[in-house]
Formats: sequence, C-alpha cells, structure tokens
Amino acid sequence: MTPFTVQIPQSDLDDLADRLSRTRLPRPAPGDDWTYGTPDAWLAATVAYWRDGFDWRAQEARMNAHPQYRTEIDGQVLHYLHVPSAEPGATPVLLLHSWPGSFAEFLDVIGPLTDPVAHGGRAEDACSVVVPSLPGFGFSTPLAEGGWTTARIAATLDTLMRRLGYPSYGAHGSDAGALVARELGLLDPPGFLGLHVLQLFSFPSGDPAEFERLGPDDHAALEFMQWFSSVGGYNGMNASRPQTIGAALADSPVGQLAYSELFASFGNGTALVTRDQLLTQVSLYWLTNTAATSARIYFEDARAGAEPRVNHARTGVAVFASDFRTVRVFAERDNSRIEHWSTFDEGGHFAALERPADVAADIRAFFAG
Repeated sequence: MTPFTVQIPQSDLDDLADRLSRTRLPRPAPGDDWTYGTPDAWLAATVAYWRDGFDWRAQEARMNAHPQYRTEIDGQVLHYLHVPSAEPGATPVLLLHSWPGSFAEFLDVIGPLTDPVAHGGRAEDACSVVVPSLPGFGFSTPLAEGGWTTARIAATLDTLMRRLGYPSYGAHGSDAGALVARELGLLDPPGFLGLHVLQLFSFPSGDPAEFERLGPDDHAALEFMQWFSSVGGYNGMNASRPQTIGAALADSPVGQLAYSELFASFGNGTALVTRDQLLTQVSLYWLTNTAATSARIYFEDARAGAEPRVNHARTGVAVFASDFRTVRVFAERDNSRIEHWSTFDEGGHFAALERPADVAADIRAFFAG
C-alpha cells in the first residue's frame, strides 16, 4: 500500500497546450450539430477553454484532497482512494466509475457519504468509501496483460477490500462500474452487502410475454435504447479494435475530447455535466495515455465467453431520467433480489457528476435498508 499523489509534470501540460494551439478540426458536417457526431463549433469552443481557461492544477488539488494509494494485486498495479468515515459502524462501499470516466467522477459524492450529518443526512447512514481506478484506467496502469474482464476486476477488488481490512462491504457503480458491481453480485463473496447501480443492462429475450407486461415508461425506455444503439458506435470499436482507435486518441487531445462525447451528448442534449467536469475526465485520459488500455475492458468482455447468469445478491437501482433507463421487467428476470428502486426526474448517465447529492442519498438509503 504505497501512498500516491497526482502530480502531472509541467512539461506534459505544456505539451498539451501546444497541441491544442495547433488543432486541426475536420471539415464540418451539414448543420454542424450532433447528427453526424461531435460538431466542430462545440469542439472549437471547448478546445479554446481547455487551452486558455481550464485549470488542471485546481482539479489535481481536488483529487489530492483525499488519501490515495497504489498496490499490486494479481500482477496489476491498482490505484484507489480510501476515505474512512469518522462515524462508528460506517458501511464500507466501493465506488466504481464509468467509461469514459474515472475515479474523479466521485469527488463530490465522497463528502456526503463519509460525513452525512454535514450534508443533511443521518450519522448512522455513513459510508467509508474506496474509489479505485479500474485496471487500464488512469493511474491503474500499465495494464499488465490481457484478460482483464469485468469478472476478473470484480475478484481483484474483492481482494483489495479484504486487504484494507473490510470483511463486509457493498458496491455502487455506473456504466462499466455497474457491470463490475453486478459481477461482484455474481461472485457473492462472504460478507457482500449488495450492489447499488445506476443501470442494469437487461434487454428483451424475445419472449412475447415480456412485452405484455411493459408500461408506457418501459416503451419510452426501449425507444431510448434504440436511439443510443444508433449513436453508440464506440461500443463496437472498443470491443473490436481498441488499439486502432487508441493510436488516434493517444496522439490527439482533440480526438480524445471528441471520442468522449458521451459527457455532452448522452441523453440527446440533456446532459448536465459542466465543461470543467468534462475536461477533468478528458485531461486525465490524455495525461495518463490510457485511451487504448481503458477501452480493452470492452474487448475482453466481448471475448470472455461468459454464459448469462442470474444475480442473486441484494440489488438496488437508481434510474435517472436522461440515462439508460433500466426496464424492470427485464431486470427482474436477470436479478432475483431487486429490493430498492428509485427514479429521478433530472440527471443522466454521469449522475455522480450531475446530481451528486441525489446519488449519495440513494446509496445511503440502499445500504441502510
């Protein structure tokens, strides 16, 4: 367990600024909106702010306000934040980030979880939090070898929690983190308290009886799935050619920005992620050169050959209005113990950035239940 501090060399920041000053955008698509992908006008404005207004050192200080460490498990260097609560009996919780996100997604969630009284909550609902960078992401690099599926990551994180002295704990996740959290449910290690996720990725099986049980909100969720499928080409790219796209992103910060469009475009114009939040995530990928290694989680899972399994661990879901909306009929087929279900009228795929108080309160409610 080696203490770790985020400290990017100034030469790397100078190189980034120089590359941004020499940006070459593609020829604009008709209308220059999101129809064809990330529009030039949005890129130009965001690059100008990234170059002249964004303060990486301020974001670095926010990260370093919490204790960070690195350790080696299963041959892989693992970076994580560990923030124990001062409240006695606090529930240990893993916070698992998305792609193209990072551990920094949770910086505004840590305080409300570890010190709920200071944020309008109850002392007995406090959580001690561990926030890892998933293998291949950020400072959990270099990626030691292939085979880092979500199932292997889950087993590694269980080892981490035991190493930190937690015989019992729960997990929260979104996107890739939700998949890892569900794998922990499938693993169901001794003392596992359950998983709280923003998405359960359950889809129609083809059984007509399933559709007979769907309501209007469920059909709206299916329409959103269809929309996302039509714009989510990076799913296929990451799952098939991560090193190919990685070469482009490793050499172009603007390419990394454009490829991270989910922060701005998920929900078709409803995202609440701020420009500083977006650029913190994109800068972290750029400065750690982890575009290719982070994408491999898609590649490895696509080739894992895992058979579908029902998750029997205690499960909670928080559904945000502008996110992938889990369809409960499908989710209950694949997860037998959904004991908590919340819906929120505002917020999207990166709710920990957009609505951190709501996310923290729902995590506390689930693990206190």
